[in-house]
Amino acid sequence: MADFSPVAKPAVHPQNPNFSSGPCAKRPGFSLTALEGALLGRSHRAKGPKAKLAEVITLSKQILGMPEGWRLGIVPASDTGAVEMALWSLLGARPVDVLAHESFSEAWATDVVKQLKLADARVIKAAYGQLPDVTQIDFSHDIVLAWNGTTSGVRFPNGDFIPADREGLVIADCTSAAFAMDLPWGKLDVVTWSWQKVLGGEAGHGMLALSPRAVERLLTYTPAWPLPKIFRLTSKGKLSEGIFVGETINTPSMLCVEDALDGLRWAESVGGLKGLIARSEANLKAIADWVEGNERVRFLAEDASVRSCTSICLAIDAPWFKALDAEGQAKAAKTVAALLEKENAALDTGAYRDAPPGLRIWGGATIEKSDILALLPWIDYAIDTVAQA
Repeated sequence: MADFSPVAKPAVHPQNPNFSSGPCAKRPGFSLTALEGALLGRSHRAKGPKAKLAEVITLSKQILGMPEGWRLGIVPASDTGAVEMALWSLLGARPVDVLAHESFSEAWATDVVKQLKLADARVIKAAYGQLPDVTQIDFSHDIVLAWNGTTSGVRFPNGDFIPADREGLVIADCTSAAFAMDLPWGKLDVVTWSWQKVLGGEAGHGMLALSPRAVERLLTYTPAWPLPKIFRLTSKGKLSEGIFVGETINTPSMLCVEDALDGLRWAESVGGLKGLIARSEANLKAIADWVEGNERVRFLAEDASVRSCTSICLAIDAPWFKALDAEGQAKAAKTVAALLEKENAALDTGAYRDAPPGLRIWGGATIEKSDILALLPWIDYAIDTVAQA
C-alpha cells in the first residue's frame, strides 16, 4: 500500500491489554479473591443478599452525588433494559424528541418511532463524531438522548442547553458516562447505566435512576400499551418502592453483585467521583497529546470540547488509508485491530460495527494511564505494518 519502512516494533507492552468498550477492564489489582464474600446459593430475597443489593444502590448514589429525592434501582438486562423500561413506561404523555448521533441512540429512535409507534416523535440526527443541533429541541417535549456516544466518541460537555423549567422529561442513557463524567442531575430526569462500563463490573444488570418529576409521571400517566413484568415500575397505582431498596424484579447474580460492590469500594479508594473523572480525563489527554501532530490518526470527534474521555474513537488518517475505497478502509482498519490483538498490545479495539472504520480505545477509570502510553506506539506500528501489506 505504501513504500516506506514501518516504525520499529515497540519493546514494551501494556500490562493490561484490555481496552474493550464493554465489558470493560476490571479495576487495577482485581483478582477473583475479591469475590469470596459473594452470597452464592442464597435467595436474593433473604436478609443478607438483599442488604448487599441495597448497598450497591446506596454506594452508587453516594459516589455519584445523586440528589436527595431521586430513586435508584437495579433492573434486568443491563443498560439496555434500564433504557427500555424508561421508554416504555414514561413516553406517550407528550411529544418526543430523540437525539440520535451513534448506534445506541439510533436504537432508541427506532424503538420510539417503529416499536412504540409514537406519531408525534421527532428524530434529531447527527453524523458519527458530532452532536445533534440542540437548538432544534423543543423542551415542551420529552427528550431521549445518549449522554456519551459509546460508538462515536462524543459526549455532551455540560447540561447548559437544557432549561431548568422544562416541561418534558429528559431521559439520558449514561452507560459510558456514569462514574467518569460530572452529570448535571438538575437537568436530567431519568439516568441509566450498567455495571460493566466505567467500574468494570460484570454484565446483565442495569441501573435506573428517577427524578421526582419522573416518579410523578409514573404515578399520573398510564401508557396505552401493555407492559411486560420486567418493565413494570408501578403496582395498583403506586410506585414499586421495593425496586429502589434492593428488591429486584427478577433474580440477580449475587456473584455480579459482589463484583459491583468491589468496583464501588475501589472507586471510593481512588477519590470517589472526582478521582474517577481525573483518571479518565488523564487517559484522554495522553491520547490527545499523541494524536497532535500524528499523521496516522485523528479523533473521530473533531471538536475537542465534545470528545469522550471513556469511549475514545480514532479514525485512521494516513494518506495510504484515505486513498482506499470504503471497503478497503473497513478491511484495513480491521487488520490494524487484529494485529494489535495478535501482538497482545490491545484487545477488542476495532470500531463498532455501525461506526466509521477506525479504532476505539476505552479510557475509563479502570484503565491505567501507563497502559495507554504503552499502547500508543503499538498503534503507530500496526498502522505502518498494515500499510506495507
